[in-house]
Amino acid sequence: MASLTKIKNKKHEHTTLEQKLNTLRAGVLGSNDGILTVVGVLFSVAVATSNRFTIFIAGLADLLACAFSMASGEFASVSTQKDTEKAAVMKEQRLLKQNYAQEVQTVAAYYHEQGVTHETAIEIARELMQKKPLETLTDVKYNLKLGQYMNPWDAAVASLISAMLGGVFPLAAMTLSPANYMWQATIFAVCLSVSLTGYLSAKLGNGLVKIAILRNLLIGILTMIIHYSVGILL
Repeated sequence: MASLTKIKNKKHEHTTLEQKLNTLRAGVLGSNDGILTVVGVLFSVAVATSNRFTIFIAGLADLLACAFSMASGEFASVSTQKDTEKAAVMKEQRLLKQNYAQEVQTVAAYYHEQGVTHETAIEIARELMQKKPLETLTDVKYNLKLGQYMNPWDAAVASLISAMLGGVFPLAAMTLSPANYMWQATIFAVCLSVSLTGYLSAKLGNGLVKIAILRNLLIGILTMIIHYSVGILL
């Protein structure tokens, strides 16, 4: 059964990578949204008024709104995914009762496609379906570990924290730095923070570091230009 062990190891690596990418997506999106939405409000408001307290309140309000918006979005998204996974499990439970033989053939076909001989694939399918039929089917058909659903609360909290941490950079730079240098400090803070999120996303996702940093940096600069221009116009 060395082939079966090798296939299971590959599936485990693939599942681990998917979980890693989901966590990375939530973290990067949350932090980037926190950075860019807060600096957008700060730039627009700071053009209209030099009152640091007013700027701070506007930035803080946007920071909280962004963080809770990201958290609620992640909660809804992951909850939907969890419901879909549960529905898939219920479907397989019905199919096991209605057409067990066909389900065995489905498992055998899967392992045959992985490079196992037809005879061995049938043997593996029969053995697995005798021991853990539902777990085997959900794993083979949906790459889903039975009972291991994503937690929407974990995703919501992670998104909330990452968005708040991201938004703190421009907010602190704009409201705590000397008044004469608040623009320069904010621009530097935004460029540094979006470059950092680009670097981390590339490293964790095994992507191209320079491209990720430049992409995030360009988006950050464009965001500041657009919101500054809106502030001037209005």
